[in-house]
Amino acid sequence: MAEKRTKNVTIIEVARLAGVSTATAGRVLGGYGYSSEQIRDKVRKAAEQLGYRPNLLARGLITGKTQTIGVVAGDMESPFYASILRGIADVARNRGFGIVVTNSDEILQREREAVQLLMEKQVDGMIVTPSDLQSSNHLRNVVAAGCPVVQIDRLVHGLEADSVTVDNVKGAKACIEHVIAAGHRRIGLISELEQFTAGDLKSFIDLEAHGRVDPGALYPSWQRLVGYLQAHREAGLSVDLDLVRRVGAYSAKAAKEETLDLLQGSGRPTALFTTDGLMSAGAMDAISELALELPQDLSLICFDDLEWMRFLRPGITAIAQPLNEMGRTAAPLVLSRISGDRSPSQRQVLTPALRMRGSVAGLKTQGLSRSSEQSKPRRSAKA
Repeated sequence: MAEKRTKNVTIIEVARLAGVSTATAGRVLGGYGYSSEQIRDKVRKAAEQLGYRPNLLARGLITGKTQTIGVVAGDMESPFYASILRGIADVARNRGFGIVVTNSDEILQREREAVQLLMEKQVDGMIVTPSDLQSSNHLRNVVAAGCPVVQIDRLVHGLEADSVTVDNVKGAKACIEHVIAAGHRRIGLISELEQFTAGDLKSFIDLEAHGRVDPGALYPSWQRLVGYLQAHREAGLSVDLDLVRRVGAYSAKAAKEETLDLLQGSGRPTALFTTDGLMSAGAMDAISELALELPQDLSLICFDDLEWMRFLRPGITAIAQPLNEMGRTAAPLVLSRISGDRSPSQRQVLTPALRMRGSVAGLKTQGLSRSSEQSKPRRSAKA
């Protein structure tokens, strides 16, 4: 049991009690250099008895390591990032590392500031959700400086760094295939689809149809649009552009307004697909305001399985991302690089799972006729 102390215990006192030199005690407690198992045991017991607490700053000056990982999250309040952070923290703690968490709010300048702060704190490596997939020179500079970086959720074009992402295309495609199998042909989509202008949508659909889109270079919401398009194409269905709603901002309020406009139109969809949790919250607000019953009046399927989706009646059918697993996969990657692994960068792609609940019904269950489902779209493009 550690003795009660009124001042900080020095490494000199630990060395004296253990009967070794100060240099030897420093090597053992700093985790560098060689010492026999017998010596290590004596030093550790002396440190425990005296209540010694290591000076991490001093150890960092000697070893060049601070035993910390920096994390730049898009939004720490989001359940998405909370689950990822838990996975990172669990792995880091088991390896004797702490984490320093910063927030970017998905704003590039704040991300730059967060990365600069972590560099000043001399973290041993970083796990970052990049907000800019094209330039991100600040991340390129970090990599060039020798600090390991692992990207999560998104990939910066041409950045030689490890990454952990989710197969968004496969997950979204599974959603739409499930809805199509239930008989739906008019399937609405609510997505922020940021970073593009409204006029880009038609061009994007044309390019994707001709295999000229690299999903890996896209933001997750656009990858999920690709899955939506692929499911339609493989089912031999055309895509009605009026049903594809680009919210243009990561906002539940904006998603609600777009959903209200879509569902109050004369050619409203029989099923709705939302591409992330915030879009789903906005869409549910609109559905509630219109007093629509799920799935009698409208089928709903969502990307991102949030807690409230399980507690509604009916529960919401949704894609569950392996968020904790993302953190648990990213942490060992950065720790391996910190330990000296110089192998080529890795791309870890995790598979999401479709959670079946009660928000999707067959078209006949919704009381809609086959003639209405096959009505000619007002404006369509072959996907």
